[in-house]
Amino acid sequence: MHSANHWGGSFEIYNGAESTTDDEKSRNMEWDKAALQPDHQHHLDETQQSWLLYPQETKKKSTWTLAAHKALKWTLYAFVFAILVIVLPTVIVKTLPKHKSKPPPPDNYTRALNKALLFFNAQKSGKLPKNNGIPWRGDSGLQDGNGTEFSKVGLVGGYYDAGDNTKFHFPMAYAMTMLSWSVIEYSQKYEAIGEYKHTRDLIKWGTDYLLLTFNSSASKIDKIYCQVGGSQNGSRIPDDHYCWQRPEDMDYPRPTQSVNAGADLAGEMAAALAAASIVFRDNEAYSKKLVKGAETVYAFARDGGKRQKYSRGNPYIEPYYNSTGYYDEYIWGATWLYYATGNTSYISLATEPGFSKHSKALFNIADLSVMSWDNKLPAAMLLLTRYRIFLNPGYPYEEVLHLYHNKTELNMCSYLHQFNVFNWTKGGMIQLNHGRPQPLQYAANAAFLASLFVDYLNATRVPGFICGPKFITLDVLRSFATSQINYILGDNPMKMSYVVGYGNKFPRHVHHRGASIPNDKKRYSCTGGWKWRDTPKANPNNITGAMVGGPDRFDQFRDVRSNYNFTEPTLAGNAGLVAALVSLTSSGGIGIDKNTIFSAVPPLYPPSPPPPPVWKP
Repeated sequence: MHSANHWGGSFEIYNGAESTTDDEKSRNMEWDKAALQPDHQHHLDETQQSWLLYPQETKKKSTWTLAAHKALKWTLYAFVFAILVIVLPTVIVKTLPKHKSKPPPPDNYTRALNKALLFFNAQKSGKLPKNNGIPWRGDSGLQDGNGTEFSKVGLVGGYYDAGDNTKFHFPMAYAMTMLSWSVIEYSQKYEAIGEYKHTRDLIKWGTDYLLLTFNSSASKIDKIYCQVGGSQNGSRIPDDHYCWQRPEDMDYPRPTQSVNAGADLAGEMAAALAAASIVFRDNEAYSKKLVKGAETVYAFARDGGKRQKYSRGNPYIEPYYNSTGYYDEYIWGATWLYYATGNTSYISLATEPGFSKHSKALFNIADLSVMSWDNKLPAAMLLLTRYRIFLNPGYPYEEVLHLYHNKTELNMCSYLHQFNVFNWTKGGMIQLNHGRPQPLQYAANAAFLASLFVDYLNATRVPGFICGPKFITLDVLRSFATSQINYILGDNPMKMSYVVGYGNKFPRHVHHRGASIPNDKKRYSCTGGWKWRDTPKANPNNITGAMVGGPDRFDQFRDVRSNYNFTEPTLAGNAGLVAALVSLTSSGGIGIDKNTIFSAVPPLYPPSPPPPPVWKP
């Protein structure tokens, strides 16, 4: 992890109730009083004249005749008026063709979300479906994993990680967990914008592949494949780093890397498979398959003799996704397995004080509030806070859950500018990675956690929380989330959207092999693709929806293909962006799905058994 920043101040939990305000709508109606009153004075004058001009008998007869005549006349007028005003419009309306009212136009977050999901289509490896939606992509990596023993197809499928053609299983699993979490919480929003099936398909593309990386049919395993492709230990021979080729044109060796120990990798894979099993609960067979796989890899992670980082001891595993520890994945994976299975042994592990101690979850270290592919602590604690908020299980979990709830609020406080826990750029971006490159993925993750926590509290009618001496309302925390996503979408000093294809100004020189080489039916060799890597011209293919690494700590951005720190997108980064966008969109209404995640959780207070039958002689 990054260097520790200590920050003080005492924080408390506010458990108040949300006040409600009744909005009263007034209606001002004006009446034409003259039109409602009969012309009594006119009738009175006629009556008076008749009494004066005619004998008494004639006066009575004439008055009756006049009144009857006028009544008939007004009755006819009323009848005609009713036909014109009431009947005729009704007939016209019924005979006209009916048109459905148009839905409201999508908001900016919805438009960005539609695009951000397409990035995953562009990153697919293997035999692509016909409706993949990316015209410049085709089948690739069809020989990946030949010779692996766990399936007939080897390791075909999954996702390329970034601008190269390597498949890293650790961040890939993390990305699938994040997508599943967002679907579980906001399924109604995905439905409203027409992306529910698409997102489920993306998750399944990833989980199908993860099930190939170990013996998912066994109850105990001793091996997991963790990487396909990459560099050959820094040697300058054809490989994913030396060559600049479209995935479809790869003709160099793509070795697979495996580990016999890897608690972090296995814990994240367990989380991904367990979370996806909730998403696919309507597909019983597949959901059970995912649960079985999750339990198997979690047991591998917990194997006492093999507790070590997956990246340790294998020089061919790329250093880009080296994990700093695995106790966060222990808590993260156990929590998701509890939600997926209802097995209380998993919630016991998730709230294990030893895990909390070894992970340093409760330490006052600001960096531990920064969620990433390497640090799941803030996400795991928020997920367990959800359990406490909505189900309040009490003993024996309450003590740790209470601490995690407090720490979750501390994490939220750390995101707010007024407390100066992290530096901010002048343009308004929080520097969660201390000004280092590729900052946007961290900002997107924090925006998601903050927005989700607001929805949790809203669902329980809690209006805010305490940060030191200050009460923080939920709109302040939501504003933090929107400010970071708005920055990513163009509200920044460069006036540039960092999501490709969104807005009028966005990166055109994305560090990405497939996007930078024209789809012109020509095959470019390993080094033949260098001319496309090095050209100052814009990419011939826009990789729509890709969130690039982002600007520097001075809000400056260089749209240069060779500088991957600015222009390279990643699977993990886009997963956080998707989650944040769906939490903020107004499409499909506001709020979360409180119940689906708890579908397998057993009742906390089962009903008392019926009394024994009374024997009667």
